Amino acid sequence: MSRGGAAHGTSNTQDRGWAWMVLLANVLLQGLTLSFPSCTGVFFTDLQREFQATNSETSWFPSIMTAVLHAGGPLCSILVERFGCRFTVMLGGLLSGAGMVASSFSKSISQLYITAGFITGLGSCFGFQAGVTMLGYYFVRRQALANALASTGASIGLTLWPLISQYLLDEMGWRSSFLIFGGMLLNTCVCGAVMRPVQLGPPRSPLQPSPGQEPGNSAEDAQLSNGATPHQVEPPQQARFAACKQTLQKYLAFDIFCKNKGYQIYTIGVAWMVMGFVLPLIYLVPYAIRNGVEERKAALLISVIGFINIFMRPMAGLLSGLNIFTGKRIYLFSLAVLLNGLSNLICVISADFSMLILYCLIYSISMSGIGALIFQVLMDVVEMDRFSSALGLFTILESVTILLGPPLAGLLVDITGHFSYVFYASSFFMVSAALFMGLSFCALDRKNKLKEALKPTSNSPSRYQYTEVPTNPEPDKQAPPAVMYITSI
Repeated sequence: MSRGGAAHGTSNTQDRGWAWMVLLANVLLQGLTLSFPSCTGVFFTDLQREFQATNSETSWFPSIMTAVLHAGGPLCSILVERFGCRFTVMLGGLLSGAGMVASSFSKSISQLYITAGFITGLGSCFGFQAGVTMLGYYFVRRQALANALASTGASIGLTLWPLISQYLLDEMGWRSSFLIFGGMLLNTCVCGAVMRPVQLGPPRSPLQPSPGQEPGNSAEDAQLSNGATPHQVEPPQQARFAACKQTLQKYLAFDIFCKNKGYQIYTIGVAWMVMGFVLPLIYLVPYAIRNGVEERKAALLISVIGFINIFMRPMAGLLSGLNIFTGKRIYLFSLAVLLNGLSNLICVISADFSMLILYCLIYSISMSGIGALIFQVLMDVVEMDRFSSALGLFTILESVTILLGPPLAGLLVDITGHFSYVFYASSFFMVSAALFMGLSFCALDRKNKLKEALKPTSNSPSRYQYTEVPTNPEPDKQAPPAVMYITSI
């Protein structure tokens, strides 16, 4: 989310009036974009039968869509800076709608990868992340409340998409369903149209404007709070390489990854974790159908996960915000990941519908904890002035494993012939990631305490926990930009 609105002035529309319409648009936007890949499991068996594809080949379709949804953050940031949030959201709506319409005419599974996978995934990325950015401009004092309410849209979408998908599949088939989905996703453009720019005044400064000049009328001071920034003078030829390096560092924090052990451990752990985290959402429905569960009941399982998330995610966020957990959220996060991994073993024990409902209950509780804490822990690990670039690298590495996880699990099913091995694999990735992060941060905490004990007096600036920051800043290090665009998931 963007912090530029608060830094550069105020507007009479912030935290009131039209801001609530923008919040409502964000609820709908997250339901249309972030939770849309959850319905792909409903079509898994039909797509496999239609294209005579293996489990591994079919699973590339949802994995590409989800990976692009995560990895497009840096590109979305560039579009938001250049054209603003409203344009980026509406562009995302056109791309996602066009991708699903084109996918309804696909003649092969590879065409589905490009249309529904890449194009729709990229459009959903633009719509969701630019919408969250715009929400940061409209809400300043109530920003935490606004983001919590907006996140309920994803849970509502996770509840409704599988039910709608199963109904359309039974009545019209998958091609007509995808065509209708294309029209539904075009409503993202309507959400973008609601997000009109807010004119913010210039930042407060001890320098007063000239007598004939009104505050906020200067072209240099005025800023449209739609994410767009004024066109800057292009650097000279000899400085192009330095500008390119600075841009890369702005969106991909490789320097933080090399120097900050906490960020390094957390990024590797989460990237390993998501390889197993997304598997149940894709394979739960075909697993239930294969074991004799009725198709409508199988689709209901994903809806149960989404419905419980509507209530559990805000509660998890409130719990993690208590003072008693300050500096210890990484251990709460590791515990949620461990519980999520162990819950997958319930599916292996029995595929009875009642046992699957119990599995969905435990899975959704742990999933709520992961969703509420994943970025809060990242804020504890890195300094906020570099959070935007740290988040860009974080989501790109995350998207790589999201891309590889489902096809590898599908290959495992093709070799063994049993879907239960998918849940074994998911448990392995989740449990090993939880142990890696928990034990590594425990060792890092002990190391930091030992250093503090050996050096009781230090002139180094205050640090975020789990962070290793150089005590002497480099002389050529540039000041952080006035406007930060945190537009990754």
